[in-house]
Amino acid sequence: MALEPFFRSERIRVAHVARAHGGFQQGYSEGHAATFEGVFTRNGLVHEQAGANVALPSPLPKDPARPPAGPPWKGSEVGEPAVLVQAVVAVAERMYGSAEDVPDAVGWLLDEEFAFGEPYGSTGEFLGDLADSAAHQGTCTDTTVEAVPFLMELVCDDNIAPGSRLVLLGDLLRLAASGPAAAVSLADRITALGGAWEETAAEYLTRWAIGSELPRLLSRWEDESDAVRFALAALTALCGTRDRRALSGLAALPAPAGSPRADAVSLVAALLSNDREGLVPALDRLASWSPRVAEKAASPNVTEPR
Repeated sequence: MALEPFFRSERIRVAHVARAHGGFQQGYSEGHAATFEGVFTRNGLVHEQAGANVALPSPLPKDPARPPAGPPWKGSEVGEPAVLVQAVVAVAERMYGSAEDVPDAVGWLLDEEFAFGEPYGSTGEFLGDLADSAAHQGTCTDTTVEAVPFLMELVCDDNIAPGSRLVLLGDLLRLAASGPAAAVSLADRITALGGAWEETAAEYLTRWAIGSELPRLLSRWEDESDAVRFALAALTALCGTRDRRALSGLAALPAPAGSPRADAVSLVAALLSNDREGLVPALDRLASWSPRVAEKAASPNVTEPR
C-alpha cells in the first residue's frame, strides 16, 4: 500500500507528541475515534479545527530497502496435506486415543466428522486450522496451555515433514511471545498511567509449558536443520532458558553479514546471553530495514527495564 509508510510515520509522530505530554496513543482506527467522540466533548478536537486538513507530502515517504537475503534455508518442504493430516492424527491417537478428557485443541482431529470430511487442498490450510484450534486468533487461553504437549510432540515427530515442523515451531514461538509482545504494544500506556505490566495467567502458563518441554527439543539439536535450530534458539531465548548449545550454535548458522538473517541472529544471541548492551544495537539494525520493528522500537519505553 503506497500510503502505509506515510501512515506509519504519522503514527510514530503522534505517539511521540503524546509521550511528550505524559500521555499515550490509544489506537488509530475509525472504531477508536467513534468510541472517544462518544465519550468526550467535541470542543478542541484537533481534526475539526480550521487548518487541520493538510496536503499529503510529496513525494510520499517510502519504506527502507530490505538488505539482500541470505542463502535459503535447506529442508523446508512442508509435505503433502494428506500425509501431514495422517501423521498428526496418528500422534493424536497415540497420545489421547483412549483418554476420556481430550484437550479441545485435539478433540476435533479424533472426531468421525473430521475423518470423513473433505480433504485439505493445501498443507498451509491444515496447519492454519491446527494453530487456530490451539489459540484462536493467536490468543492464549486454557485451551492453549493444554495443547502445548501435543504441539511439542508434533515438532518431535519425524513422520512430519521438516517444513511443517518448522511452521509448528513458529506457532510455538508466537505463543511464547504473546505476553512480551503485548507488553511492548502497551509500553507507552503503562508508563503514562504509572502501572506495572502483568501478563495473563494463560500467557504465562503457555510460555512455562513450552519452556518445560524445551530440553527435549534441544536434545535433538545435532539432528535438526539450520532453520529449526534458529527457531529453537529463538524459543529458548523467549522462555528465558539458558542453554550454551543454542548460543554457540547460532554462530554456525548461515547468516552473511549485513543480511536480515544476521540481524535476527544477533538479536537472539543478545537475548540468550542477556547482553543488554548488545540488544539495543541489534534492535536498531532490525529497525533500519523493518518498518514494523521501527514503529514498535520508536518508543523509549520499549527498551526501559521493567
